[in-house]
Amino acid sequence: MAKKIIIVGASSGIGKAIAQMELKNGSSVVLLARREKELESIAKATNKGKDKRVHVIAFDVTKFNMAKKTFEKAVSLLGGLDEVYYASGIMPAIEKTEYNTSKDLDMIAVNLSGAIAFLNPAAEFFSKQNSGKIIGISSIAGERGRKGNPVYNTSKAGLNTYLEALRNRLSESNVQVTTIKPGFVITEMTKGLNLPTKGLLKAISAEEAAKQIVYAVAEKKDECFVPGIWALVGLIIRNIPNFIFKKMSI
Repeated sequence: MAKKIIIVGASSGIGKAIAQMELKNGSSVVLLARREKELESIAKATNKGKDKRVHVIAFDVTKFNMAKKTFEKAVSLLGGLDEVYYASGIMPAIEKTEYNTSKDLDMIAVNLSGAIAFLNPAAEFFSKQNSGKIIGISSIAGERGRKGNPVYNTSKAGLNTYLEALRNRLSESNVQVTTIKPGFVITEMTKGLNLPTKGLLKAISAEEAAKQIVYAVAEKKDECFVPGIWALVGLIIRNIPNFIFKKMSI
C-alpha cells in the first residue's frame, strides 16, 4: 500500500536504501539531508512525467530551530504523513588516546539532538492524528560504553532511551515507534573500517539492511537488530560484568 513518508538522512547509506525501496513500493517520499545534489539524483530517477512522488528538502539536522518548520513543510508537500525515519548519523574516526570535544559534540548534535528536534514535532503530529510510525536508526554500539568511540556509543544509547520513552508515551495514541539497531553495514560512514566479510557477523549492504528494516516496521516491532544475530550479541554484551568488560579490547 502506498504511504506518505519522510526520511531524514536520505542522501546515502541506509536512509537512501530505504528511500529507494519505499519508492519502488509506490510510496510518496520527502527526502531530507544536507547534500541536496544526492537527493535530487534520487528524485530524478523516480519523478517522470506526472508521477512526482519524490520531494527534496535541503536540511541540516543541527539547525535545531528549523526542525519543526521543516517537518511541517514536508508534511504539507505530502499532504499528510504515515511514517518518519530518522537515519542521520556520523561517526568520525577517534584515535585511542584522542579526547576531541569538537568531534564528540558534533556526534551528539547529529545522532541525538537532531533526532529529538525533528521527531518531537512528528510525535506531536502523530499523537493528534492517533496514528503513524516513527523509526529511528540507532546502532548496536548503544548497548554498552566501549573504548573505541565513547561518545558515539553515548549518542546511540541516548537515542535508544529517547525512542523507548516516545514508544511508551505514544502507545496511548496508537503510534508505533521502532528502534533499529544495525550491526556491521557497508555505508559511507563505515568506509575505511575493517569490517568482517565472512561469518555470522559479516557486514551486509545498505540495501539488505533496508529490506530487514522495512519488514520490521511492517511487522510493528518495537525494536529490531539488523541482522537478527546482533540481538544475541547485544544480549551477551549487556550481561558481561563490568570488571571483565573493562579489560576487553572492544
